[in-house]
Amino acid sequence: MPPPNIILILCDQMRGDALGADGNASIRTPNLDALAAKGTRFKHAYSAVPSCIPARACLWTGQNQWHAGLLGMGSGQGPIPNDYPYTIAGELTRGGYRTHMVGKGHFHPQRTSMGFQSTELDESGRMPDSEHRQWFRAHAPEGVTPDDHGVGFNSWHARPWHTEERLHPTPWTMMRALDFLQHRDADRPFFLNISFARPHSPYVPPEHYFAMYDTHGTPPATIGDWADMHDAPPQESRAPDAWHGRMSPWEIHRARAGYYGEISFIDSQIGRLSNWMTANLSTTERKNTWIIFSSDHGDMLGDHHLWRKTYAYEGSARIPFLMVPPEGSERAVADEVVELRDIMPTILDVAGLECPSTVDGRSVLPLSKQPAADWRPYIHGEHCTCYHRTQEMQYVTNGLRKFIWLPRIDEEQFFDLQIDPGETRNLIASPDHQDEIRAWRNNLIVELQARNCGWVKDGRLSCPNEVLKSPYNRVRRMSGHKA
Repeated sequence: MPPPNIILILCDQMRGDALGADGNASIRTPNLDALAAKGTRFKHAYSAVPSCIPARACLWTGQNQWHAGLLGMGSGQGPIPNDYPYTIAGELTRGGYRTHMVGKGHFHPQRTSMGFQSTELDESGRMPDSEHRQWFRAHAPEGVTPDDHGVGFNSWHARPWHTEERLHPTPWTMMRALDFLQHRDADRPFFLNISFARPHSPYVPPEHYFAMYDTHGTPPATIGDWADMHDAPPQESRAPDAWHGRMSPWEIHRARAGYYGEISFIDSQIGRLSNWMTANLSTTERKNTWIIFSSDHGDMLGDHHLWRKTYAYEGSARIPFLMVPPEGSERAVADEVVELRDIMPTILDVAGLECPSTVDGRSVLPLSKQPAADWRPYIHGEHCTCYHRTQEMQYVTNGLRKFIWLPRIDEEQFFDLQIDPGETRNLIASPDHQDEIRAWRNNLIVELQARNCGWVKDGRLSCPNEVLKSPYNRVRRMSGHKA
């Protein structure tokens, strides 16, 4: 059997619960649900640094956030480095694969290859000369632009797409992916990254997909009994790009109708991919093509009076993660805690290629067959100050419990995700949970102490005034492959 083909499908800002297969009865994702039924769904998948740039640094390098060098967006962290010695695409290119990316890379500069042999970009409004914007200008009615819907890039407002459905970036991304598949060199294995820029705002799906939810119900926002800390005066919460504030149920519903509509539109494009593969790939090729689906982080969508990302809470940090072998998986649902850094070693494992010693993640391929007794007991996540200092955070979780520390205001939170998946009750002061809380707090202390970064003093969590930055922010970890 020749080396397998691999398709990595990424969404931008898709929550882990925005999937029918995850138990969401409101959203319609039949094609993703079909993939989940065929493969393994990792129900405790997280983004350790839940915003676009640092999350993608972890994904493409297989490193944790400390070694990737970015602890968030803002606070002097800088753009994603373009000089990593080992990346997913770079290793596959060296291994003889034809590597191509369509959609959002969010690299710096945007046309940095990150190991890909070729790219076709949709970077939303960040890149006026992206391939999608060039194509749009050539095919749209005269005078129409991709931004005429009037919804801002980080807005919680929502409305239907303002022009023809085919001009939306989502079908363009799949169109170009299918063109690559149609014209690829059939004598070489391929690695194709299909990277949708949605459901990241603006929430502007085509009319059909918006109406699908606007005229029916969407889940109400989950509001914790501790969430008043995120309330905001009208001059802040009325801003189109407000990151926090108390919104009306109707406003939250409209935002969710747009967001869910974007996801269902993406789902239809995945159906388009499946149909194309059935019609155009030989049985042998289909039996040698793997699909992995995930997202860089989630979106709070009004939960706990919060919007967008960068938070430790489930809406922001938990992501979908599906691995679909061509012949199906032995294990339908895996409950081990996994993270974006696990995607690179998984793909290299599937390809039969050596994994660089710089990689911190682990292949999840064995988890598709059976539980692993030696799997990590938790993951450590964080995000530097971005929207406001009160939201800088550190967290540790195994998907069943979560300990959060907000260092700039020295506040702790503890959630039992088994009985309270919405994180509505902060148990930090509960007398019945103190032993468990001490153990989870110690997990975070161990992680920070190992960095020798000054955030642990006398065995206790301690937050200096200085911004926390990784020494690898400007210096890459250089090493070879594992022996």
